[in-house]
Amino acid sequence: MPNFLIIDDHPIVRKGIRELLEEIHGEVHVHEAGTAETGLKIFREKKCDLVLLDINLPARSGLDILADMKLQKPDVKVLIISMYPEEQYAIRSLKSGASGYLTKESASNELLVAVNRILQGDLYITKSIAERIFDELKNKGLPHEALSNREFEVMILIARGRSLKEIGNLLSLSEKTISTYRTRILEKMNMQSNADVIKYALQNKLIE
Repeated sequence: MPNFLIIDDHPIVRKGIRELLEEIHGEVHVHEAGTAETGLKIFREKKCDLVLLDINLPARSGLDILADMKLQKPDVKVLIISMYPEEQYAIRSLKSGASGYLTKESASNELLVAVNRILQGDLYITKSIAERIFDELKNKGLPHEALSNREFEVMILIARGRSLKEIGNLLSLSEKTISTYRTRILEKMNMQSNADVIKYALQNKLIE
């Protein structure tokens, strides 16, 4: 009987994923967590055949949690299920050790395929992700690759026109902390303004 851990801060999302897993596998063990802290506690204490993890969590990025999980249990299988489009986070998630990436808008049959493939020991990579991997291999060393996971998350939100206050509210961080992240992002990417960030994100198809 498979053991799953769902880490997402929205109860309705966890409920939907749980029901899909029960449809797929019948009788299953499903643990749920709405915060990074609770999720990591369950992860340490329970057997998890597959973790289904959101990126946008209060206080900590899901990718940071993924890094912690891989340090504790290198063989852990993690499927990222996120509101963010593939072009923003799929490659970064796979590089961080995820076994697959799905958007929350994906059809339920995609979740079925992804879960089964990952449980069998394979990666779940869509055709569009495979194409982006090929593109990145041709264009190594892009500036945004030097950003931490949280810095990258803030960069994407800046590129989407969010204010520092709005970003802070979304990530459960202070406006001052977001301002510090913004400064680091501009320094690492040798940029001067938010306009430079927006232009870069558009040119590299990180946003539409």
